[in-house]
Amino acid sequence: MIIVKNLVKKYGDFYALNGISFEVNENEIFGLLGPNGAGKTTLIHILATLLKPTTGGAVVNGYDVLHNATKVRESIGVVFQAPSSDDILTGYENLKIHALLYGIPRGIREKRISEVLKLVGLEGRKNDQVKKYSGGMRRRLEIARGLLHHPKVLFLDEPTLGLDPQSRESMWTYIKEIVTEEKVTIILTTHYMEEADMLCDRIGFISNGKIIALNSPSNLKQEMGGDIVKINFIGEIPSSETFTRFDFVHKVEFEENTAIVYMDEVNSNLHSLIKDLKGVRTIEYKKPTLNDVFLRLSGDSLSGDSPEGGFMQRYAQYKKS
Repeated sequence: MIIVKNLVKKYGDFYALNGISFEVNENEIFGLLGPNGAGKTTLIHILATLLKPTTGGAVVNGYDVLHNATKVRESIGVVFQAPSSDDILTGYENLKIHALLYGIPRGIREKRISEVLKLVGLEGRKNDQVKKYSGGMRRRLEIARGLLHHPKVLFLDEPTLGLDPQSRESMWTYIKEIVTEEKVTIILTTHYMEEADMLCDRIGFISNGKIIALNSPSNLKQEMGGDIVKINFIGEIPSSETFTRFDFVHKVEFEENTAIVYMDEVNSNLHSLIKDLKGVRTIEYKKPTLNDVFLRLSGDSLSGDSPEGGFMQRYAQYKKS
């Protein structure tokens, strides 16, 4: 459904995107994850024909984003981070205006508005002014608006940003139903790891304008090498061979007075691992998360914080220079 080849976007000497290539399958939820400023929104703007790439290209629903921009726009729906519905109008009135802008024929306009309102659970509130909607309801209305013209691809840029946990989980349900009922491909950007894990068929991690990993959430976490055990020592840390002599240990890393052990079946094997260790202060255990994957790959957290100051800080230094 989407093909991106060697996509580059430069601002002066700064690369917002630096040779990105990937493909998105039909009826897939594809996640784009990365720290602030990594290039996610720039990429979506190019795929939505709102920005032109410096070099490289992309095809959406069979249409080139540079040479067939009108056809691309007919094929996509977009829900950006910033709310854009008219607060004074009702939900129905917002949708009707956009149905007119999309050129939806009069004979099917009302039916289509009713369909998308039902899909996002707003049919009972369609005659209320949008200013009376909760944050979650506003986001659902904007998703309904993006679906009005039966797009093949729906871009969701931080769709649950600012929502409370309950509203976020409700939104996940609607997004899954959209793929099933509307037969639409979704490109999703998010900072919420549990959201990406729950929704996405595949995830592309972006850092410094490049895709540094692309796989399913389960495969990405599996590549971390098993469960993660952090063992903090009072005194001297044992050698790596103390841990790697066990078949169930994949690897071990050291951080000051802490050994970070990646191992299989921690519930069954932890006792064997630690029974002969001396000077153990604390033991922490967790399953690997997508944030662990990203930290290992890039050294950045998804908030843009890292020992080197984070991507946004490095970009700010570039701007000053």
